[in-house]
Amino acid sequence: MSVPSLPLPSGDELPVVGLGTWDLDDDAVRGSVRAALDGDYTHVDTAEGYHNETAIGEALTDANRDDLFLTSKVLPKNLSYGGVIRACERTLDRLGTDYLDLYLIHWPNPAISLRETLDAMATLHDQGKIRNVGVSNFTGYQLSNALHISDVPIAVNQIEFNPQFQRHDLVEYCQSEGVTVEAAAPLARTACLDDDTVLELAETYDRTPAQIVLRWAVEKDIVVLPKSSSATHVAENIDLFGWELDPEDHRRIDDLDRGEPVYDTLTRDWSRDVYGVPE
Repeated sequence: MSVPSLPLPSGDELPVVGLGTWDLDDDAVRGSVRAALDGDYTHVDTAEGYHNETAIGEALTDANRDDLFLTSKVLPKNLSYGGVIRACERTLDRLGTDYLDLYLIHWPNPAISLRETLDAMATLHDQGKIRNVGVSNFTGYQLSNALHISDVPIAVNQIEFNPQFQRHDLVEYCQSEGVTVEAAAPLARTACLDDDTVLELAETYDRTPAQIVLRWAVEKDIVVLPKSSSATHVAENIDLFGWELDPEDHRRIDDLDRGEPVYDTLTRDWSRDVYGVPE
């Protein structure tokens, strides 16, 4: 099965389903990546803050690099010009590759100039170490600033997006500016899988609840990044093609929006790992 893709400003193609790897330790992520490679995945998403890049690199050792689309992210504490360069070089070393297909600013950091960060991204792009530049967890205002500052097109904004947190204005703005939306936590960290509507549709279509939710997002031209440590679920999560939701059923999932994020950005202690001392 060939997984559809969306075009990026560079001309590269971004597969609409990628393997998410957040919160997977080394053993779990090795198994997940290997299961993905045994299936139809070519797109793997990680970050220096996930602390699993080395294990992912090990799992990718026998893969054909030309067939892969690899994404990683730089932490906010490393967004100075030199910090971005060094962080990227460490990521490349851990993943065992010469380049990233996509490199994202993981979270904005108001203490560091966005222009400085994007200048570093442009340098990495010119050096061939990254092929596409993107952001993650940017608001519309922050994205607008990045679009005006960056010498390299902003290809992606990876944000929390799922049936209970649909962020219509931000998604519409991204897509109107030619910025692809990637859905982090596309299943609301499993919270939406017990919803009565989702369960009913899963029975109707003879699909898993996760497949119903992921198919709904893909039909909105949103790239989904589900993660699982189960080989069975990894395979199921990409089996989204050759079928579609009836428009009325699609709208029923639209109606589940409650404006409730699952990211715990208010109480989580970001000070040390994310916004702490640069590496």
